[in-house]
Amino acid sequence: MNSWLKSIGAIIVGVGAIGSYVALHRPSSPFDSAAGGERTPPDAAEYAARLGDCVACHSTPEGKPFAGGLAMGTPLGNIYSTNITFDANTGIGGYSLADFDNAVRRGVAKDGHRLYPAMPYPSYAKLSDDDVRRLYDYFKYSVPPVAQANKPSEIAAPLNQRWPLAFWNLAFVDGKPYAAKAGHDDVWNRGAYLVQGFGHCGSCHTPRGPAFQEVALSDESADYLAGAPLDNWKAASLRGEKNVGLGRWSADDVKAFLLHGRNEHGIVYGSMLDAFNNSTQYLSDADAGAVASYLKSLPATAAESSVYAYDDATAKTLQAVAPANPGAALYLKQCVYCHGADGKGAGDQLAPLAGNPTVLDNDASSVINIVLNGAGHAVENGAPDAYRMPPFRVLMSDKDIAAVATFIRSGWGNKAPATTPEQVAPLRASTNPSSDTVTILKMR
Repeated sequence: MNSWLKSIGAIIVGVGAIGSYVALHRPSSPFDSAAGGERTPPDAAEYAARLGDCVACHSTPEGKPFAGGLAMGTPLGNIYSTNITFDANTGIGGYSLADFDNAVRRGVAKDGHRLYPAMPYPSYAKLSDDDVRRLYDYFKYSVPPVAQANKPSEIAAPLNQRWPLAFWNLAFVDGKPYAAKAGHDDVWNRGAYLVQGFGHCGSCHTPRGPAFQEVALSDESADYLAGAPLDNWKAASLRGEKNVGLGRWSADDVKAFLLHGRNEHGIVYGSMLDAFNNSTQYLSDADAGAVASYLKSLPATAAESSVYAYDDATAKTLQAVAPANPGAALYLKQCVYCHGADGKGAGDQLAPLAGNPTVLDNDASSVINIVLNGAGHAVENGAPDAYRMPPFRVLMSDKDIAAVATFIRSGWGNKAPATTPEQVAPLRASTNPSSDTVTILKMR
């Protein structure tokens, strides 16, 4: 027995020693011996921060920019985004360029502790040295320092130990900067770099595995950008599926969606609303075109059994004074004025429901969520859009929302599964804006 206890004790001591080494080990950075270098022009530095959409996670609606404090839900408990202003005491004012690089591309803070991968360093690892310097210069010279202490995570001990993340990184993170892919032109490679790196699009649109890792970090896998559940929404596939992806979108459609938040196929919602308001609308015309070129090159993950085709039978059903279908009756009462009896909406101002990839998805989360809670304003060039989806959580019961969602998902040629009240109820609870347990931002 004593021998057994000694063995267990030795294992514990050994694991603790490894953990201590890992926790305190500082990775090397190409900037370790770098001098100050020439300061990045402010416009180029700000553009880099826009590309990375840093403000979306490191700010709260009522707080100061980049001062942190945004609750981010994880399966183990809430964590909070950190203060990344150059305040010397509460922010990153003591970070050298090498320290900053290690945090951004390797997930290691100045004091050696590991960052949770809610910070998308698995994607930012692909950034070039030049772009890391641009980001550093932006936060150092263009963002006013804010004295605001970071909030501790709500993950209970011993699960709040961070040193195991070093082994998570070894298993799931490719730490190499993006390398241009042979056989593709400069435009395609620029788009790939922006999508895989700065845009960290995979953080939302790529499925996650059992260790909450993105199952793919590049187009080498068909799972990359294949769509994934997120924040009580379903982040759509960005691949070539004609029903639930970008297969029926042209490159110009993709570009319009990035720059204007809308096109004839749909309007930004959910986390993509934040990405548009803070990031994609600021893309240069060339960069938006590069992203579109790259995304349109990604083939569908799997063959589709049928491809959406419009059917006007639903429009004829809605011409009845009192349709027997309860979903149709609700649609006539609440939805037809914006989305039309033909389900085609109004150009790029009011989203179509006929053939909409979100509506066609097997996962009804996004449809349920937007009916329950409506949509926020897309703000372009400082001006909010004129129309927005209102919330119906008070006006409609779970049964009502299931009925209208089922009607929409089976109308005008749509062929998506029926929605049940049992699917609506948990989303109603977990997205209730009057609850103090709602987490604004889930782990990305």
